Amino acid sequence: QVQLVESGGGLVQPGGSLRLSCAASGSIFSIDIMNWYRQAPGKQRELVATLTSGGITYYGDFVKGRFAISRDNAKNTVYLQMNSLKPEDTAVYYCNADIWTTDRGRDDYWGQGTQVTVSS
Repeated sequence: QVQLVESGGGLVQPGGSLRLSCAASGSIFSIDIMNWYRQAPGKQRELVATLTSGGITYYGDFVKGRFAISRDNAKNTVYLQMNSLKPEDTAVYYCNADIWTTDRGRDDYWGQGTQVTVSS
């Protein structure tokens, strides 16, 4: 069984920074795409950033150079460095990964989410 566990959320003032982490564990053979999504109250979940195993990145238009996604393949961990945070970045941030397991083949997995609140 595979688990994704996020950490690093919290309360930060506008203009501040946070670094989110998402560690995958379990019967992992390999991890292809790793994503960060977010969902604000009353809004649909939206894609924040993507990082493929080949190093290709994608960011939502609203990121505008403020966030950076990275991964440590040895630790099966993906990070999201968020700088210049704005109140509109307030949301629950979710980790998502496309994972090949040793016993169930390929599947899509989600973490439980971590709250990010940007407020003065």
